[in-house]
Amino acid sequence: MSAVVDSLSTKDVKFNPQIGEEELGRTMNNREEEEIIEEDEENKLKLDRGMDLGPQFSLKEQLEKDKDDESLRKWKEQLLGCVDLSAIGESKEAEVKILSLTIQCPGREDLVLPLPFTKTSKNSSLFTLKEGSRYRLRFSFVVAGNIVSGLKYTNTIWKSGVRVDYTKKMLGTFSPQKEPYVYGMEEETTPSGMFARGSYTARTKFVDDDGKCYLDVSYHFEIQKKWPTPS
Repeated sequence: MSAVVDSLSTKDVKFNPQIGEEELGRTMNNREEEEIIEEDEENKLKLDRGMDLGPQFSLKEQLEKDKDDESLRKWKEQLLGCVDLSAIGESKEAEVKILSLTIQCPGREDLVLPLPFTKTSKNSSLFTLKEGSRYRLRFSFVVAGNIVSGLKYTNTIWKSGVRVDYTKKMLGTFSPQKEPYVYGMEEETTPSGMFARGSYTARTKFVDDDGKCYLDVSYHFEIQKKWPTPS
């Protein structure tokens, strides 16, 4: 059975392209501050990657070296659960494969987007959502080789070159297993109104505590007055 994790997403910028002039000025100032913070975090990750973090160990080596420490042994057993240690090999690094991104809307079939996305033209839309509709994101991924620590999901959305939404969510630490993990985000509502309709650009990333990036994809989508007509 797939492991399912549900959690609330933390929003740094509200997804609301229909705002007044005064509020727009405040929002732009906030975005500038957030972009500086985001850049500082990326620079810190680059610096950390350049540091000597000491020897790395495979999962088997970690279990072996702490076998006499009962508290550590119990913690690792709890973290690893029912992992088949004979199948994890001697890898010193975690391998995370993001399998799919699913958009769930009440009353409609799930829209499953396998990763990596099928190549399309530069400005073509990957999907279309109806304005003012409720939706929820779910994605599945597989962890192999070793424990992945501090897996983080970020998603940035732009409209007409202006950033209108930024989500950053710490997913947690995951042990290797054959079955995929399935992670559900908080339900949200697409913006509505004339200014909300149109084409958007998004960039989705999955990165761990060591700054290792497992997925970095950009794509286009649309918000329209009605749902698209089934082909």
